[in-house]
Amino acid sequence: MTANATENTVARHYTHGGLEAAIREALAAAGKDPAALAPGDLAPVDEFHIGGHEATELLAQSLKITPGLHLLDIGSGIGGAARYFAAASGARVTGIDLTEEYVAVAAALADWVGLSGQVSFRQASALDLPFDAGAFDVATMLHVGMNIADKARLFAEAARTLKPGGRMGVYDVMRTGEGGLAFPVPWAADEATSFLASPSDYRAALAGAGFEVIAEQSRRDFAVAFFDKLRARLQQPGGPPPLGLHILMGAEAPAKIANMVSNIAAGLMAPVEIVARKTS
Repeated sequence: MTANATENTVARHYTHGGLEAAIREALAAAGKDPAALAPGDLAPVDEFHIGGHEATELLAQSLKITPGLHLLDIGSGIGGAARYFAAASGARVTGIDLTEEYVAVAAALADWVGLSGQVSFRQASALDLPFDAGAFDVATMLHVGMNIADKARLFAEAARTLKPGGRMGVYDVMRTGEGGLAFPVPWAADEATSFLASPSDYRAALAGAGFEVIAEQSRRDFAVAFFDKLRARLQQPGGPPPLGLHILMGAEAPAKIANMVSNIAAGLMAPVEIVARKTS
């Protein structure tokens, strides 16, 4: 499968078809008014990565994001992490994502919570970023690399758009053991668009792109606790709460979560956070 074909398949995997309306309906069912929302009100649905809002906070702390910085969120999804970075730190944030529907919904949600002047989104490939060299102070990537085979090009593009000394924060699911994975998982229906790599592979790709790794931490135990809570919410009497990640994952949400738990428990994979600095 070519890179373009893979990207088209990945975009189709994430496309919902009526996502903005589904989120609006879920908010109403949860007693929330889209005209009077705070960014945190959207956290149950828009933090589409292991650990959700807490994982985003941990990455922000590691990166030391401050007002006045311009941050690039690569693979921004429906914008939860980008909006958090902007609201919590005062930084200006630009998000890119392959999936056109996600980009449109991210912009709508930013408007709902009053952040459209501070956060913007556009459809683009992480392998061909539509920005000038040195345009950003910080780059982030939360659960994105699992859909990208060419990690060297991915980090070369990120490095190109960062200023010298700029920081890169990665929070991805990575390979931690040998063996076949159970599918589907949230990022892929099967192995055709799943490109897990080990932390050492990430370190090598980052080094090749001119980054120095300054911190690395496995979030495996954090992931197990997160999925225990998520599975309990999905199995509660009357079904899951109206607003949650099941909206994004669709009817296969229980299977995707069960497979994630199984793969992590078997030692095959785990979420890992890496922070790196562009050295030149």
